[in-house]
Amino acid sequence: MPRAHLTVAAEPVADVDPRLFGSFVEHLGRAVYDGLYEPGHPAADEDGFRTDVLALVRELGATTVRYPGGNFVSGYRWEDGVGPREQRPRRLDLAWHSLETNEVGLDEFARWARRAGLELVLAVNLGTRGVQEALDLLEYCNVPSGTTLSDARVAAGTPDPHAVRMWCLGNEMDGPWQLGHSTAEEYGRLAARTARAMRQLDPSVELVVCGSSSAQMPTFGTWERTVLEHTYDVVDHISCHAYYKLTDGDVASFLASGVDMDRFIESVAATADDVKAATGDDRTMTIAFDEWNVWDAEHYEAQEKRTAVDDWPVAPRLLEHSYTVADALVVGGLLISLLRHAGRVRSANLAQLVNVIAPIMTEPGGPAWRQTIFHPFAAASRLARGEVLRTSLRADRLTTARYGEVDVLDAVVTRDEAAGHTTVLVLNRATDAPTVLTVDLAALGAVGTVEATTLTDADLTARNTLTEPDRVVPVPLREVRREGATLTLELPPASWTAVTLR
Repeated sequence: MPRAHLTVAAEPVADVDPRLFGSFVEHLGRAVYDGLYEPGHPAADEDGFRTDVLALVRELGATTVRYPGGNFVSGYRWEDGVGPREQRPRRLDLAWHSLETNEVGLDEFARWARRAGLELVLAVNLGTRGVQEALDLLEYCNVPSGTTLSDARVAAGTPDPHAVRMWCLGNEMDGPWQLGHSTAEEYGRLAARTARAMRQLDPSVELVVCGSSSAQMPTFGTWERTVLEHTYDVVDHISCHAYYKLTDGDVASFLASGVDMDRFIESVAATADDVKAATGDDRTMTIAFDEWNVWDAEHYEAQEKRTAVDDWPVAPRLLEHSYTVADALVVGGLLISLLRHAGRVRSANLAQLVNVIAPIMTEPGGPAWRQTIFHPFAAASRLARGEVLRTSLRADRLTTARYGEVDVLDAVVTRDEAAGHTTVLVLNRATDAPTVLTVDLAALGAVGTVEATTLTDADLTARNTLTEPDRVVPVPLREVRREGATLTLELPPASWTAVTLR
């Protein structure tokens, strides 16, 4: 039986920015239409948005929503989605070979986000558009009134400005699949010009510049360096994107995906620090990990690729990944990695929110349900607030094909003084035996009640589906003992556990 020992210090290493628990909605497949928005559904509100989905979004505990893409934004004309619906154009979306009706646009989505309790994060189109269009969008959103564009928003039924603080300067501009794909030099110059112009209009904006689409891109590292050399003084964050998948049945490596995320974050931070030193800037560049999840992109794109010039469906079923227990464990592990780097990663967005590689699924005219990955995200967003505490982990090791030797456990500890609790999140990567974890809590003083839930299943391929929506749910962890300042947990094989100490 593998063993591990975790020592918790009372010393905080970083505060947890609530934006770490962000989400993402793109006009892709059924994310918006038949997902969030279905006017004919029995649960639709007066604006056509599904109230059952809204309730699940609130339960998930997401804090922000990045919108409207993603690849979609690089061909998007934001003006198409404002004003009277009957006058909005129908456009070809080249990113996902679909027809965009523009029935849902900026104002409708912003109102929905407010009802969901989400901070709206907007991406601007730097693929097929540029500085002026970004300024127009910013004016429409943030100027109260008295200009042509702000008055157009007021006339359209939104008297108060949207007051959007965080803005993404394009999306994945290093990717050859992206409309307007450019070199690091080209993009860096455009992003710098756009950033300076936006700050002239609204100095309070926070700006995210595009990093690499993944750490596997051939330009990774050199892209970050070049882009930051152009933009370091005018942006606040650089983005990271990462998707993980089970390859060739290698569950051990899959469960260790957090090792790769750790390296990715640390590599980007090191490059940013090098540019900081070279430029003499006194600010530390932080990271917006604004796309992350489990997703086998190559498999789904091969299945669903459309190319015919006369085939442009509205809201087709695209990227509707059915998540397994193993997927949920990896998502839980990635949350641990993000929290461990909370001092540097100041925002993150699980991609996406509904139907498209999402924690929430819907059926047209039917129910909405929680996928397996819903549960670790909801637990972390509810419990892992306040500050991350310093810890020391000694653990048995296991061997993976992709990452070599890794700790059998991964863990992070947070303390929320306002709520009066400390939380331990732990992933057991061992698949063939329970792991015994002892936690030294002496530095925290008196500890009251202990509550623990775990997500696990003997079948790592088990899923939540339309017919079995609650096949996989967290259950109480029974094997918990506390003797003085020592907590002992027997963690099931292949499990993700949340322990709350009150």
